[in-house]
Amino acid sequence: MHFVPLAIQASAGLVPSGPIELVLGATTMTKVVLVVLACLSLLSWSIMFVVWLTLGRAMSAAERFAHDFGLSSRLEDAGALAKRSPAGALPRLFLRAMHFVSDARVANQQLRERGGFGPGGADAPAQATLSGSQIETLHLILDSEASDERDRIGRFLPWLATIGSASPLIGLLGTVLGIIEAFIGIAAKGSGNISAVAPGVAEALIATAAALIVAIPATFGYNIFANKLNRLDARMESFSTAVIALLVREGKI
Repeated sequence: MHFVPLAIQASAGLVPSGPIELVLGATTMTKVVLVVLACLSLLSWSIMFVVWLTLGRAMSAAERFAHDFGLSSRLEDAGALAKRSPAGALPRLFLRAMHFVSDARVANQQLRERGGFGPGGADAPAQATLSGSQIETLHLILDSEASDERDRIGRFLPWLATIGSASPLIGLLGTVLGIIEAFIGIAAKGSGNISAVAPGVAEALIATAAALIVAIPATFGYNIFANKLNRLDARMESFSTAVIALLVREGKI
């Protein structure tokens, strides 16, 4: 067992003066746990930066497009606006809806010409309209597109949740192993006074403190970004409703 570094320091009256000295004189197991936690911390901060950047751009673009879309009085104006900025989530939703409506109208016309809706095609909807099932399908397509966009932006968020929940357990494991090794070292040296016990316990608790330093920002980041992602999802849902309303007003469905 390699508890001896801190035990020897304690027996010689050399008490560690801070966390850095505790880490430098820590056992191999404690150092391994600290390295793992350091890697998780670096990963969580990298994820938070990427999500913050991606989500911020998506929210900003969605707000701008929704504002400009609300000022568009005609479907042609909204279409030109979407083609000028096709990279955002809302323009993609609008263009997907327009493609579906165009394809559905062509299919309806072909069925009408073939009489596919009934005798003589009498039950077929007019060329410029969609059937009830087609409108419901449009709703589902827009919901699916919005869900795909949400999953794309938030694909790294589960890692934050995992780091936030697993880091304290990893730190606790390091603490438990450190305390076990500390007591084994104390038993081997035959010394049980407080000066011999304290350094080993302090070293073991360093792992728990490091785990909390990793877990707290990751948990805060996950909750904050999940809330913003929900706001973007609500924005896409309301925009889908606005697109369908505009199509109805223009007589396209």
